[in-house]
Amino acid sequence: MSKRVGIREVAAAAGVSVTTVSHSLSGGGQLSDATRKRVRSVAESLNYTPNRLASGLRSKRSQIIGFVSDEISTTPYAGNMLLGAQDAAAAHDQVLMVVNSNRNAQLEARGIDALLQHRVDGIIYARMYHQAVELPAALSGVPTVFLDASNESSDLSSVVPDEEGAALTAMDHLIEAGHRRIGYLNNIDDIPATRGRLAGYRAALAKHGIPFDESLIALSESMTGPGRDAASRLLARPDRPTALFCFNDRIAMGAYQAAHLARLAIPHDLSIVSIDNFEVLADALLPGLTSIALPHYEMGRWAAERLAAELAGEADSPPEQIRMHCPLVLRQSVGPPLR
Repeated sequence: MSKRVGIREVAAAAGVSVTTVSHSLSGGGQLSDATRKRVRSVAESLNYTPNRLASGLRSKRSQIIGFVSDEISTTPYAGNMLLGAQDAAAAHDQVLMVVNSNRNAQLEARGIDALLQHRVDGIIYARMYHQAVELPAALSGVPTVFLDASNESSDLSSVVPDEEGAALTAMDHLIEAGHRRIGYLNNIDDIPATRGRLAGYRAALAKHGIPFDESLIALSESMTGPGRDAASRLLARPDRPTALFCFNDRIAMGAYQAAHLARLAIPHDLSIVSIDNFEVLADALLPGLTSIALPHYEMGRWAAERLAAELAGEADSPPEQIRMHCPLVLRQSVGPPLR
C-alpha cells in the first residue's frame, strides 16, 4: 500500500512552506496567482488530498452541507436542483449530505436531527415544486437557504422561479404570433405557481390591450386526463380560443389529446404553450411542445453559492429573495391563427 502524501511532502516538492501550501489550497492568505497555481499543480501531481477532519477542526467547519428535500428520486426537477447545488458546493470544497423525506414529516425530522448530529455547516431546505413553507423548529439558528420554497415572513434567503414572469413570456410568444383569444388551463391547487402564473396571464393581456375574459380560464388537476377534459370544454365552444396556455406540460399533453379528438391540427388550427420543459414529454409530443423551462439546476447552484457566501461572511445583508428568470424553449407547437 502506497503511503499517503501529506502537506509537508507537497511543501517540500513545491519549495514553499507548509503555511503557503495551506493558503494556496484554501484560498486564504496573500499569495500571487502564480504561487497558488504552482502549489496546486504540485499537489495534484502528488495526488494530495487535504485531511478534511483536521482542517475542519482548525476552522470549526465540517465542510458538509445538509440538503433536505421532500422528493428527489422520482423527478428530474429535484434531481437537477440537487446537481446544481452539488456542483456549487464542490467548487467550495464542500460535500452534500442528502435527506429525502418523501413528504413524511417524521422522516424529515429524523433526517434533520441526523444532519445536525453530523455538524453540518448549513442547510439547503428544498421542495420539489415551488411551495410556501415553514422553517422546521430544529433549524432555528442554523444557516439555511430555501430552494424552490419561500416564506414571506422569514429572514432567510430563498430562490424560486419567477412564476409571473414565466407566464408573461409564454403569453407574449402567443400574442406576438397573432393570437388574441387565448385560453388558459390553470392548476386547481392553491399554490404560489397557480397564483403567479394567473397573474402573468392577466398581465400579458393588459400589456397588449386584450380584455380579460374569465370564461377562457379552465381549471384542471395537474395531470393529463383532467387537462384533456378542461381543454375539451374550451375547444367545444363556438368561439373557441385559437391558442391555449397550459399550467404545465402534463396538462399540455391533455390539451394535445383534446385537439386530436376535436380534429384540430397543432399548430395549424391551435397553438399551445406550456411551462415546465419536461424534456422527455415536450420532445416526444408531435409536434414538439414549446415550453418555458424552470431553472432547477440554476436555482440549486444559486442556493449553494448563497449559503457558502453566508458561511464565509461574504453575503450581502439583508437576505435575498430571488425570483429566477425562466427561458422560453421553442419547438413546433405555435403558429399564426387562422382567424
